[in-house]
Amino acid sequence: MPNLSHEAHDHDHPHRNGSDGDGDHDHAHHTHAGHSHAGHSHAGHSHASGVTDQRRIGIAFVLIAVFMVIEIVGGLLSGSLALLADAGHMVSDAAALAFSWIAIHYGKRPATLQLTYGYKRLEVLAAFVNGCALFVIAGWIVIEAIRRFAEPVPIVGTTMLIVAFAGLLANIAAFMVLHGGNRENLNMRGAWLHVLGDMLGSAAAIVAAVVILLTGWMPIDPLLSIFVAVIILKSAWGIVKSSAHILLEGTPDSLNPTEIKADLEATVTQVRSVHHIHAWSITGERHMITLHAVPAPGVSTRDAMVAVQQRLATRFNVEHATIQIEDAACEAQSPCNERDE
Repeated sequence: MPNLSHEAHDHDHPHRNGSDGDGDHDHAHHTHAGHSHAGHSHAGHSHASGVTDQRRIGIAFVLIAVFMVIEIVGGLLSGSLALLADAGHMVSDAAALAFSWIAIHYGKRPATLQLTYGYKRLEVLAAFVNGCALFVIAGWIVIEAIRRFAEPVPIVGTTMLIVAFAGLLANIAAFMVLHGGNRENLNMRGAWLHVLGDMLGSAAAIVAAVVILLTGWMPIDPLLSIFVAVIILKSAWGIVKSSAHILLEGTPDSLNPTEIKADLEATVTQVRSVHHIHAWSITGERHMITLHAVPAPGVSTRDAMVAVQQRLATRFNVEHATIQIEDAACEAQSPCNERDE
């Protein structure tokens, strides 16, 4: 294998020990001396959306936090589990929005030698914690609903209806604030789903209050509370699954290594073959790839690397790729061509 040096970098991520940053991508039996980021630029990464998302989340937090207190008081005064369930969800939402705001704020800090991709993963961690918190809230709602079936509690329908309607208006306002944010951002999507769940919870409380006022049938309150809990669990599962996949450095849904290999070998004439492809994510919208490539006969190392990186950027929207160049002799050998497990 030729001993190639790094090309000039035009991004600002510091490197240690020849590693490209984030982690435990162990390519045993070979060296990364030949990898390069030639032609790579972060110019396309705009931080404007992050600032906008942070502002949106801050406004939504104020709306949710203020009404959360009103709904807790209203739930206690009316005796409505549906209101308390929605208030409990709003407590989780307020904490989630605060955590999301902090994660975006710290995520803008520059990379360091210890954190070569900066603090961006805080956004994913925040989404994971928020999703787990929703499971706890939903569990409490179901347990309390079952208890209410066995021991019905008198409910003041008028108070319940007024508070639930006001809560719906507050949630609609927060939902509209968040709706224009970056939906590709997992943290922003989690905040949006939290508020959507609140809207449905307030709507369920309104329905329960109307039924109680018209018919006096109290079981509607815990029944609709369980309905809200199911909605919360569905949202929680999606957030936890997506964030855990990123934290485990799973392959993004939009990047199939088999498809990437076939595409590069078919369209990039500067390389003869590619292999040892790894794809993972730093955040929900920022993906990374490492791979080995064997240049076509007569093609320079730099030309092969630049061609592969350009194709990855245009076809797969991956702007940060680490390419290790190998010669034909190394390609035919094991362990040079051995895939990491």
